[in-house]
Amino acid sequence: MKIGIPKELKDHEFRVALTPEGVDELVRNGHEVWVETDAGQGAGFPDDSYRTVGARILSSAEELFDRAELILKVKEPLASEMGRLQPRHTLFTFLHLASSKPLTEALMKSGSTAIAYETMENEWGHLPMLQPMSHIAGKLSIQIGAHFLERTQGGKGILLGGIPGTPRGHVVILGAGGVGSAAVEVALGIGARVTVIGNDMNQLQKLQERFGNNLTTLVSQRLTIADTVKTADLLIGAVMVRGAKSPILVSRSMVSTMKKGTLIMDIAVDQGGCVETTRPTTHADPILEVDGVRHYGVTNIPGIVPQTATHALTYATLPFIVRLANMGIEAALRADPGMARGVNVLHGAITYPAVAEAHGLSCEPFVRK
Repeated sequence: MKIGIPKELKDHEFRVALTPEGVDELVRNGHEVWVETDAGQGAGFPDDSYRTVGARILSSAEELFDRAELILKVKEPLASEMGRLQPRHTLFTFLHLASSKPLTEALMKSGSTAIAYETMENEWGHLPMLQPMSHIAGKLSIQIGAHFLERTQGGKGILLGGIPGTPRGHVVILGAGGVGSAAVEVALGIGARVTVIGNDMNQLQKLQERFGNNLTTLVSQRLTIADTVKTADLLIGAVMVRGAKSPILVSRSMVSTMKKGTLIMDIAVDQGGCVETTRPTTHADPILEVDGVRHYGVTNIPGIVPQTATHALTYATLPFIVRLANMGIEAALRADPGMARGVNVLHGAITYPAVAEAHGLSCEPFVRK
């Protein structure tokens, strides 16, 4: 199979779809791999590292899309890339289509097949591509949050861990899954006061058993959330509904009751966000202020630690990529129900029900014959 790896175009997105080691595995399986020049440079993988393992370097994305059948990316295609997708292409990347009707409709118009990292499952029903990126985003949320609470960054000037004789900062985390648990670990590690709110009692119990009484766990209810966010210095939105738009847990009226200078980091922004006032932002311009409350809505947080993130993503995606390439796209999807659930668009038709529901469009589920 002819496989293409273009350079990512999203703001401050330094990840690349595969490491040279991952490309080596595909080449040894008999596939042709084309890499756009400098695609891996930002993650510490120069063109020569791909040449050494048998990849061919192309000078332009146009040429790469012309040659490749399977396109491997990290983030969703931008407008400038959409015109290059053809019906013969299969795109394999993070898509988060439930939050973007324009992108969904553009993929449908292209006639291509789009497989989403975030909905593909392994044999145990887990989300192997989403999990490592969630852990990275969760850990970074505290690191980044602490930075933007500094006065020199326009924050309120609070040290989350405090020191003896001073109050600690209060970190409130909505969601106890991969992002939430990673955020809890780092927030407690720096000495912050931490409250996590979730609706899965098993997840809450595991966190409580792991961290003990240093952690406050609460069941997710509207009044509980409304009361707790008033005392937050840093609020982390870590709510994810598989393939669907995130539910709004923090309303505009709740935001208006929060302390001025509080920072909201809505990690769920890829799926629309769980805070009503959240809007997507970029690494170049990350902060939006509403009612005196600062919002950080960057949609590609792991992109700023590209070497770690690219290694982690390659470990997760490579077994699936090898199967897609070795068996052929549709044969591989028909053979594995977990892989089939990764298909969001097939030859221009929406196949993932939650995406169709989010945009009021018709759905034609992928049928494994």
